[in-house]
Amino acid sequence: MKIKKGFIVRQINNDYVVAAVGEQSKNFNGIIRLNQSAKFIWDMLEQGSSKQDIVRALLENYEIDEEKASEDVDHFIQKLEEAEILE
Repeated sequence: MKIKKGFIVRQINNDYVVAAVGEQSKNFNGIIRLNQSAKFIWDMLEQGSSKQDIVRALLENYEIDEEKASEDVDHFIQKLEEAEILE
């Protein structure tokens, strides 16, 4: 899995906002707000990390159990797929 080209992340105060640029802006007309953990997952997806790699990294960097980490990654990936942001 990987984030499609044409999406940028900008920090606004303590949150991050994803927006489409260039050709992607013709297909995606909204913005997505990311908190710290969602930004962490986003960054890993930009690098092409697998779900297992992301879950493992969340366990190493956040106080979260494996089941919750896996559910959170699944939910976030589902939202990105629905928005057609993933390759």
